[in-house]
Amino acid sequence: MKNGKIESFTDLSVWREGHKLVIMTYKITKSFPREETYSLIDQMRRAAASITGNITEGFGRQGYREKVQFYYMSKGSLSELKNFILIAKDVDCLSEMDLKILTEQTDIVDRLLQGFIRKSKTFINQKS
Repeated sequence: MKNGKIESFTDLSVWREGHKLVIMTYKITKSFPREETYSLIDQMRRAAASITGNITEGFGRQGYREKVQFYYMSKGSLSELKNFILIAKDVDCLSEMDLKILTEQTDIVDRLLQGFIRKSKTFINQKS
């Protein structure tokens, strides 16, 4: 970021917090049972990576309507990850501590993403 201007998706706080969530998800799922490698682990990691992937893709798009569409897809991936986190807890793959860590970070990303979508939508309305 130069002179307060966002030049890259990595300048976005929503992406940075989402990236933290991806890394946390990868690290925490390393301790899951081996039989979950191609199911719960894979699903959680893909959902987490999709959050930042869609933010990045939206950032690279030209029109704000298109950008917002990708940001909403990111929100959908976040909801999917929240579901898998609860499943992991319910099948005893996730400790209370790891549940707390992931839940707190998903809440941070959710708040930032909602604000980011709201702000991006104002640009659509200004262009109309």
